[in-house]
Amino acid sequence: MRSSFGEGWLEVRPVTDRDREVVYVDWNVPMPQDPVVPKLASTVMLVRDSVPGDTKYRIDDGVFPPDFPDQQNIEVFMLRRAKSMDFVPDAVVFPGGRVDPRDDNPGLPWAGPTPAEWAEKMGCTEQEARQIVVAAVREVFEECGVLLAGPNETTTTNDLSGQEWSDAREALVRHELSFAEFLIEMELVIRTDLIGLVSNICTPPHVSKRFDTFFFAALLPEGQTPDDRTTEATVADWVTPAYAMREADADRWKIVPPTVYNLTRLAAAKSAASFVENPGSFPGKMMFFRQTVGDESFLAWYKNGESCVD
Repeated sequence: MRSSFGEGWLEVRPVTDRDREVVYVDWNVPMPQDPVVPKLASTVMLVRDSVPGDTKYRIDDGVFPPDFPDQQNIEVFMLRRAKSMDFVPDAVVFPGGRVDPRDDNPGLPWAGPTPAEWAEKMGCTEQEARQIVVAAVREVFEECGVLLAGPNETTTTNDLSGQEWSDAREALVRHELSFAEFLIEMELVIRTDLIGLVSNICTPPHVSKRFDTFFFAALLPEGQTPDDRTTEATVADWVTPAYAMREADADRWKIVPPTVYNLTRLAAAKSAASFVENPGSFPGKMMFFRQTVGDESFLAWYKNGESCVD
């Protein structure tokens, strides 16, 4: 399973029996007249320049996945979701989750593009943009303990060893505290200048549990180390995109199409910093969908709710 990107980001390919079995277990479910409204969500590709010998999830034997960029310049932090999760269980994903309406707080100290500027980039309202961007920063903190915020507009808080940080993280996970309230209490500035917008992928209408997810990239702040304390995942570690795709090709890792698309874009980047600063053209809202032409079925990317197949 591969995804093209940039100017040629569309992928169209025949449907196989394995697609029907693995990609969409509900392949034969008819299109609903009133699809479930997708929930807004954010996902973050936390990246760093690759360090040989510093992760076991790196290809050292020279056997790379076919038709996939084989450089290993960058590593991304990924989690293998617990099998008990009700959405994409056992899948290897980036940290992320749904937005919290409580994070729509205009009083939150803010660095980087304004919510209005983010809204222009993302094609949504200013209120939605604020919630989505705050959710991205919150999810990275909740799921791997990395905080993209600091005491001013040019620094990050790198000493997160105190009990107050651990307590706040647990309270956020239990939804007892909003992230905006937490940052305001700690007199911290959210650093939206540290993230880059990569893509926006929405679950297709025929799926009963739907998310309209914005994917971002962020550099690992100097002095911080992601951890594996989240209860939602069984594995949390640095991975090179090529290694992740080789595991997926061998059916050892479950990687869903949106993750494949974003891994492909990341694998082509020269460095972590260059990818965050300029992750490439933002393609607008996309869906991975079923397509039938005559008697033949295809899987294809859709953009802005319209088919990209002639």
